[in-house]
Amino acid sequence: MIKEDERKIVAFHETGHAITAAFTEGADKVHKVSIIPRGIAALGYTIQMPEEDRFLRNETELLGEVDVLLGGRAAEEIAFGVVSTGASNDLSRATDIIRRMITEYGMSARFRNVALSQRGAGYGSADPKLVRDYAESTQQYIDEEISRITTERYDFVKRRIAQKKVLMEYIANRLLDKEIIEGKEFGEIIAAEASLSPA
Repeated sequence: MIKEDERKIVAFHETGHAITAAFTEGADKVHKVSIIPRGIAALGYTIQMPEEDRFLRNETELLGEVDVLLGGRAAEEIAFGVVSTGASNDLSRATDIIRRMITEYGMSARFRNVALSQRGAGYGSADPKLVRDYAESTQQYIDEEISRITTERYDFVKRRIAQKKVLMEYIANRLLDKEIIEGKEFGEIIAAEASLSPA
């Protein structure tokens, strides 16, 4: 059994993901939001479903994915003034997307159209660690860019969710009451957002 205060954190966390997805251009549609735990790892979940098969993502769409991942933590901070460990997997995935943008997809300012590759130490090597094909100063740039972009995206998402605070509280409380919001109902709530605002 999950404690009530933790259940409330999970409700706001998942609401943050869902609201960010709803207001992020190009983001996959919210199919379901739930605060029913799935195993030990996930205390709640937000499922997004693409409306069509896609095999490529552009820079804006990748940053949109990062935004949705950061939305859970941003909502927690807005609602409670502190953040929890619940976003650890989100942070890991967001960091991975940004790192790939810089190192694999050639989407950084300094190394535009350049792949900064890493390779294995070699067949039969006793040391399986990856070997960088770039300088230590480049690694420092990568680390600093990941930090800068993550901070920029988090601040952006936090501002947007703060503007939707009434909507966030409505959806989170609905989740606490029902535990699951299906995509159709979620879409209707988003469409009726104006009616939720206090007069």
